[in-house]
Amino acid sequence: MENAGFVITPNGLAEGRTSYGYSVGKAFFESFGNTGIMDADLQVTADVEKSGQYLGIDCRISGNVTVECDRCLDPLVLPVETTALLSIKFGEGQDRESEDEVSPDREVVRLPSDDAELDLAQVIYDYACLSLPSRRTHPDGGCNPKVLEYLESGISVQGSETEAESNPFASLKGLFGN
Repeated sequence: MENAGFVITPNGLAEGRTSYGYSVGKAFFESFGNTGIMDADLQVTADVEKSGQYLGIDCRISGNVTVECDRCLDPLVLPVETTALLSIKFGEGQDRESEDEVSPDREVVRLPSDDAELDLAQVIYDYACLSLPSRRTHPDGGCNPKVLEYLESGISVQGSETEAESNPFASLKGLFGN
């Protein structure tokens, strides 16, 4: 799938503010090869400000994504609320002076020339994925109780295990008379 709808052409923008709105779903994440996102309903607002050679983009991403719970593997809906603040610099060189003028809250993106296109799809994808927690589990009591029962009992998928097989420290249990 091509994400052509997320392209901004700086050369065609009028001076001032221009707003873009996008809806992002499951197909968007699949186009990046991400199979960890089971479903998505995200709204993206990109406010582009052009003033002379300055081009700033404030991209707000909000909504929900559905992933697998790390504990029980049931679907888990997680909120996404993040902002990408970008400053676009044109030209091939790495002029540190002009980058130092940019707010430290903004990420600098380099485009080869002022007639180049900026595809926001990668920015949207990266910021949405980075906003998700590294450990994705249901709140206490929200996991599938049948799966938790298996996890707590020490029963493996292949069959029943003894305590010594499932817990390597079980043989140390009576060592100190506790």
